Amino acid sequence: MQRTDVNTLGEFGLIEHLTKAFPLRNPSSLKGVGDDAAVIENGDFCTVVSTDMLVEGIHFDLAYTPLKHLGYKSVVVNLSDIYAMNALPKQITVSIAISNRYSVEALDELYTGIRAACEYYGVDLVGGDTTSSPKGMVISITAIGQGQKERLTYRSGARVGDLICITGDLGAAYLGLQLLEREKRIWQETPDVQPNFENQQYTITRQLKPEARFDVIEAFHRVDVKPTAMIDISDGLASEIFHICKQSGVGALIEENGVPIHPETELLALKFKLDPITCALSGGEDYELLFTIRPEDAEKIKFLPEIYIAGEILDASQGVKLSTKGGNLHDLKAQGWKHF
Repeated sequence: MQRTDVNTLGEFGLIEHLTKAFPLRNPSSLKGVGDDAAVIENGDFCTVVSTDMLVEGIHFDLAYTPLKHLGYKSVVVNLSDIYAMNALPKQITVSIAISNRYSVEALDELYTGIRAACEYYGVDLVGGDTTSSPKGMVISITAIGQGQKERLTYRSGARVGDLICITGDLGAAYLGLQLLEREKRIWQETPDVQPNFENQQYTITRQLKPEARFDVIEAFHRVDVKPTAMIDISDGLASEIFHICKQSGVGALIEENGVPIHPETELLALKFKLDPITCALSGGEDYELLFTIRPEDAEKIKFLPEIYIAGEILDASQGVKLSTKGGNLHDLKAQGWKHF
């Protein structure tokens, strides 16, 4: 039997390969695999469902991640997918697999973070599962939301001439991770040395305790704007714009000047001898929103806080490009987080 390494396909190639023989059979299944969340028709409102799994040693390191923060973040990364559909999360289920090194007190800390996220975002914990693991911890959370059918936003709706918009700022979570990893290595080599995080509260918080952009979804409703396409920025801006372009059958131009980067992020990138725009394009874990709007809606979002116009949707024949501050045009490459 032929053996194909999953690394040759990558995460999304593997998902496409495994699920291509699963057509949607029920009329109520409006959207299946291939977007931030699945969509199920339920009368006036659609049910929106998304699942994410976090694996110790792959997605989190307990050497520098407090369990309370981990619980909070594990909820947020799932809720972000629901918001990316222009819907509102209502419930979550939490399933965990744990090794025997975890005590009840440790799990209390994890669930304290989960409860804090549920309270802040107004969602209910309605179920889940627990089992043992031969090593470490695995957390699997399913988020369930609601959205009006006509307001749901998919990755596939971008059209030529649409404006590309970004919320918040990018690259901070990646730089926070680099700082945490540096201090971990120093501690492993010299355990008596106290960590020096250089007062980098912003970047470290963006890594350990990110927030999902429910405020942006509320603002869309308030000013009556429906994005033509949307995705959350979990694997890096470059990867996410490629997802929108592939699903929508279009190209894109990203302006370097339009990509928002926090001053602390920029300074820390330079200190690590990294290009700030590279961190913003490929860092990931920012959980901001990347979306497109029709040009006539630009006036409606112009005065909304933390929304930046960063480019334009082009014809597919023009590819996906980055226009640098120096006026050069480069093919954009997706170099974000790879799961395999």
